[in-house]
Amino acid sequence: MPLYVIERTFAEQLELTGDDVRLIEEINGDEGVRWLFSFLSADRRRSYCLYEAPSPDAIRVAAKRGDLPADAIVEVGPGTPQFSDRLRDWASAQATG
Repeated sequence: MPLYVIERTFAEQLELTGDDVRLIEEINGDEGVRWLFSFLSADRRRSYCLYEAPSPDAIRVAAKRGDLPADAIVEVGPGTPQFSDRLRDWASAQATG
């Protein structure tokens, strides 16, 4: 399935509750879209998210249903296995503090 990076710009700092995340995941599932990873800008007003999706249109529909912006959608390649390992290790280190 193709990979996409989505840039989202928010008017205010992004704060999501567990319920917000569950609703977004449910909507994404309905549209065949799967979130993989996100980065949040230091000012918490932009996010850059990696998704698997059948098409950019599926991402747009899910974003609209979830009342989320989708300012730019760029198809990307899978990267190298070494980079994937580094990203996984970095994410694990961030989660454990």
